[in-house]
Amino acid sequence: MRVLVVEDEVYLAEAVQAGLRLAAIACDVAGDGESAWERLGVHRYDVVVLDRDLPDVPGDEVCRRIVAAGLGCRVLMLTAAARLDQKVAGFELGADDYLTKPFDLAELVVRLRSLARRPEQSAPPVLEFAGLRVDPFRREVFRDGRYVALPRKQFAVLEVLMAARGGVVSAEELLERAWDEHADPFTNAVRITISGLRKRLGEPWVIHTVPGVGYRLDAS
Repeated sequence: MRVLVVEDEVYLAEAVQAGLRLAAIACDVAGDGESAWERLGVHRYDVVVLDRDLPDVPGDEVCRRIVAAGLGCRVLMLTAAARLDQKVAGFELGADDYLTKPFDLAELVVRLRSLARRPEQSAPPVLEFAGLRVDPFRREVFRDGRYVALPRKQFAVLEVLMAARGGVVSAEELLERAWDEHADPFTNAVRITISGLRKRLGEPWVIHTVPGVGYRLDAS
């Protein structure tokens, strides 16, 4: 999954970004509302972690724009405004969840995972397909009952492929969903990550290359 953190406190934003990456979540950071909106026009995000108290364009206005534009990403308000009426106001703007400062990073990760599996069609908490069982919350992967330990980036790529349930996912989409904005679009990182993931999952290969198109899961 890919998250945009909109936070003007630099140290907090960097700490959250580092923590999310350790949880195999691709994370971009914007320090103000206008730059956040620019990134939202370029990249596809699963969740936006949005501080309400932002310079220039307030977080509330960014939330309104996201809802009005029908971007499809979830919004988690992250703010020091903890009163009930303030929380209600945030939900009325279209926010999907609300977390007050100070907060525990582990709780933020759990909330993000929960939001990410609530798109237009609800996704199950544990993904099962082609003999694979992936639990995003515990970051556990099993193939035919055998535990498979995966590095963070391989886990993130597998999560995207599992969500497609056998559909073809292009290298461009994998780069968009499992890496952050600093990824080089001409890199061979996707091919290298897929190769390593195949080896870890073992034979017979469950990840297949569709020449000129992308990758898909198929146990047959």
